[in-house]
Amino acid sequence: MAYVIDENCIACGACQAECPVGCISEGDIYVIDQDSCIDCGSCEGVCPTGAAHAE
Repeated sequence: MAYVIDENCIACGACQAECPVGCISEGDIYVIDQDSCIDCGSCEGVCPTGAAHAE
């Protein structure tokens, strides 16, 4: 199951700091590199807006 960050992202950086493999990068909103993501769900647990979620 792939994790994504949707348009509800407020670019707070909480998800990037929590990712154990460093697959989240900053842009207009944060983006998850699908090839590097290990589907751990850490980003989902810390996202204040629910933008990070399993797809």
